[in-house]
Amino acid sequence: MSLKKQILKSKPVCKVTFRVSKEMAGDAATVALVGDFNAWDEAACPMGKLKTGEFTCQLELEQGQAYGFRYLVNGTNWLNDSEADRFVANSFGGENSVVEA
Repeated sequence: MSLKKQILKSKPVCKVTFRVSKEMAGDAATVALVGDFNAWDEAACPMGKLKTGEFTCQLELEQGQAYGFRYLVNGTNWLNDSEADRFVANSFGGENSVVEA
């Protein structure tokens, strides 16, 4: 898993590319990016599957903000991003990944 950030000079946003490795996705048919930036809507950010078996999605997030997020694999399994900026406890007894834009 990985996060790649690019600060845009033309507007106050940070372009963030989220990537789930083939090893983490396994034989997943779908992976969704779910978080504060889409009101935790499981259908809002489906990730695209690459030929390599990885899944990816790119978002433009407001600079200076922190966003909790997780990956939802096949609609049932939740994963955190090991390369997140930090982790915070969630109300389900687990943790959410956090990306700081």
